[in-house]
Amino acid sequence: MPSTPRWVEAINKALSNPSNKGKNIYQVATVDARNAPHVRSQVHRAFTHPDGRPDLPLLLTSTDARTPKVLQLLANPAVELAWWMEGTQDQFRLSGFAHIVPASPAEPDTSFRFAPIPADALALRTLEAQAFDWEAKRLELFQQMSPGMRASWCVPGAPGSAIGSYEEQKEWPSQVPQEPQTEEDKKNAEMASKNFALMLIEPVSVDWVELGVKPNRRTIFTRREDGGWTEQLAIP
Repeated sequence: MPSTPRWVEAINKALSNPSNKGKNIYQVATVDARNAPHVRSQVHRAFTHPDGRPDLPLLLTSTDARTPKVLQLLANPAVELAWWMEGTQDQFRLSGFAHIVPASPAEPDTSFRFAPIPADALALRTLEAQAFDWEAKRLELFQQMSPGMRASWCVPGAPGSAIGSYEEQKEWPSQVPQEPQTEEDKKNAEMASKNFALMLIEPVSVDWVELGVKPNRRTIFTRREDGGWTEQLAIP
């Protein structure tokens, strides 16, 4: 019977430790079409996995569909993230694939993606085989966002676009209510939802360093072809 990898349990345990309060942000590195590296911070939203396959975990996060990293992931879906839990002195480095799920087009098309799922992305392919409702999960995550966060997805341009002055920002929406009442709020909510994309990260290797214990420990987890995980102790 498939079981949850020990590294997932270690992350959840670290996150639940009061000393790590607010440590739900990790850094995700990508490369663009010219092989230039890029890194940014992402907020960890949750873990998920295909039905009956807890051994195939994915990390859920989100992004603006207009950000440069979307094109970078279209060119190369390989990513690595670094996650430092200062309170417990745990470091996790996860390598694998990232997949962007944008808003579904007006016409029904459950196969719509910015990029195809990589052939060896076992968890993502299993979800697809199970007819996972990508759009429902995207909307579920969107509804969990605060009014201020939702407003960030209805600004008039892509993140990183040039502006003339910070005065322009005063004209932008600052809140998008979960249940918009006015026509303006409804328009902003529609635009924010359209630009909100789900980002799934499928790890295939995990490097866990425990610096809060003496002597320090390091364990490298590698996913097998059957979805199980091997563990190798290593020099910290």
